Amino acid sequence: LRRLHALWVGRITSEPVYEVKMAFSLHAHLAAEQVTALRARVGEMREPPLGLEDVPHAGLEVLMDEVLASAGTGELLMGVYEGVLPALRDAMDRHRAEAHVLADQPTRRALRMALVELEEMLDWGRAAVSALATEGERAGWAPARLVLEAALRSAGGMDGTMGEAGPVPARLRSATPWRYDGVPRRDARFEDPYNMGVNAEVFLYDPAMPSDAKVLMMYYKRLREIDVPEMMASIVAETPGKPWGYYRDMTRQLWDEARHAMLGEVGFVSAGVDWAREVRVNFTWSLGLNTQLKPLERHAVLYFIEQGLMPRTGKRHEWEVSLAAANPLAATIQDFDWADEVLHARIGRDWYVSAMPSAHEAVQYGDRCWSRVLMGWAEWRAQGLTGHANWWPALYAGWCAREDREPDARAAAYAVTYETVRADLRDVSASG
Repeated sequence: LRRLHALWVGRITSEPVYEVKMAFSLHAHLAAEQVTALRARVGEMREPPLGLEDVPHAGLEVLMDEVLASAGTGELLMGVYEGVLPALRDAMDRHRAEAHVLADQPTRRALRMALVELEEMLDWGRAAVSALATEGERAGWAPARLVLEAALRSAGGMDGTMGEAGPVPARLRSATPWRYDGVPRRDARFEDPYNMGVNAEVFLYDPAMPSDAKVLMMYYKRLREIDVPEMMASIVAETPGKPWGYYRDMTRQLWDEARHAMLGEVGFVSAGVDWAREVRVNFTWSLGLNTQLKPLERHAVLYFIEQGLMPRTGKRHEWEVSLAAANPLAATIQDFDWADEVLHARIGRDWYVSAMPSAHEAVQYGDRCWSRVLMGWAEWRAQGLTGHANWWPALYAGWCAREDREPDARAAAYAVTYETVRADLRDVSASG
């Protein structure tokens, strides 16, 4: 479960398929929770074993290294959801069946809860493999699959109870060790990922703009949060040696941010907006932080931005805008988004601020780190990567037409970019 957690986190940023990126965020969170529960149960034993982080068999190490180093999305999905997870599910099921019903009830309960979530993961995985792995890919993956099967057999199965049957196989994919890739990637639906042509914050905090239009802009801000799990995954993947609680809490926040992005998608769907066609969702924030800052500096920026979300002009404001627009879905989204940010502030205090000289210095350090992140507005345009097109007027006009509403002239004419209001970059984040 620890290795699956690391695998899912490690592949989030570079995974281009949006749905896979989001599912990996959820599955990493579930794995972290399961690890936490099982560690706690092991600790309750009369003589708990030491070395929970030790690899129990070289075959399992090869198995997980090979899956992690899979060549592409389809092969990775097949390795996890047709190889590792079914074997883990079977081992847990055997353990639960063999444990004494009364004497070892706490273990049986922990395994029962884990098995429910594993089945949900497998259901999603089967659908994803069916959608994304072609027959040609399956044929090409055959040599790699043989290595996985041999590695699992050599360990006697996931739990070592099936009897050793052969030597540990030679590495194939992992013969060259896998390295974390912090450059975010997106699929073809994100056709203009460098676009910074619509300044969402200026619009949202302008009292002259109508509330219903602000709700649409908030859906954009939520969907744009795709780049927060892309960035947070880089912190977790590149920060070794922390207590397990760190990885659990950070992965919970990572999943929350992915959930917020999907809530933005839900909002757009409810409004009849085809986000892939009408919205330009960028990855400039995660790209800038992942390629220009160290892990601690990225965490500092995350905490600094979160502190700006708590005042009245932050999460409360977004919730109040939803209420003013009489939009129950938006109000629900912003209510839980606000609650999540309160939790994230606590996680930041526990794992970032606690390592700094003072809370004040923690915020100031984040401010300094954020000010060093360069957004290549002009360079991206000069390279032909984006024209920073203003997609907002067309989206707003289309929504007004579908809703049979008269467009607000000020909202329809909105054309403020992140270049023209450069100071606002300090407040720009998909988490904002």
